[in-house]
Amino acid sequence: MQLGAPIIVVWDNLNTHRTAGLRDYAADHDWLTIVQLPSYSPDLNPVEGVWSLLRRGPMANTAFTDPDHLTRTLRRGLTHIQRHPELNRRLPHRNRPDPQPRHPKLNRQGQ
Repeated sequence: MQLGAPIIVVWDNLNTHRTAGLRDYAADHDWLTIVQLPSYSPDLNPVEGVWSLLRRGPMANTAFTDPDHLTRTLRRGLTHIQRHPELNRRLPHRNRPDPQPRHPKLNRQGQ
């Protein structure tokens, strides 16, 4: 499949994202731009705050017996975060849902 447009990839600092092979590949293809996030950037990478809550909560000091155990624990932890708004306040403000979303008012006369 060919998209026909430039591609911009935004990556965190996972070690496989920083390999020389990937840097060389990006350098050889002018249609590909890679933007590297700073080491810890919860404002730019919203999942960082969620992972932080999970690592300190249900996943802390847990030896998972199998992939299903990990999946169940993650789902319970995510459900817990979702159902407890006080935990959401710990996430960076930009990443929290706005309780009163601002939508532009439609001008019905001009439509």
